[in-house]
Amino acid sequence: MNFIVYDLEATCWPNRPASLRQETIEVGAYKLNGHGEHIGTFQTFVRPIVHPMLSPFCKELTNISQVLVNQAPKFEEVYEDFLDFIGYYDDEDYLLCAWGTFDAQQFGRDCRLHNLEEDWLEHSIDMKKQYQKLNRLKQPRGLAKAVRAEGYEWVGDMHRAIDDARNTVSVFLEYIDEWQY
Repeated sequence: MNFIVYDLEATCWPNRPASLRQETIEVGAYKLNGHGEHIGTFQTFVRPIVHPMLSPFCKELTNISQVLVNQAPKFEEVYEDFLDFIGYYDDEDYLLCAWGTFDAQQFGRDCRLHNLEEDWLEHSIDMKKQYQKLNRLKQPRGLAKAVRAEGYEWVGDMHRAIDDARNTVSVFLEYIDEWQY
């Protein structure tokens, strides 16, 4: 079993009106084998098509520039590359691991937008919910607080998919034998 610890960044606006559809603009992931050893990294920006111009809020929050997404591949290409990375096409056993439900839901929304299969998302866990249960917390804990609670310093920039994924790996490894799937 390979573990795919991943994070997404998506288009965003302050006080996002329901009429504005979010799209993925960055995917970051680490592939770990069953022993927790790093065996691969995936990072790419994604060009949005519904709202191709990033809001000033989004650029400031993510530190992702308009130039980066303009030059990025579209979601369909990223989708194929990501499924290849996780081993889907090779029938490898994998588990998608993200902090919260947003990332899997956003992947699903993007798949539906582009008429792509989303059955590969069935092999997913919500680490945030499981972390809360494992630690008997009354309230869910944000990723940055969980990283600090486990004795780690944040590495990289918050709200950058590859850095968020890297920090999620730190928490993942602390509980590698306890995640339920």
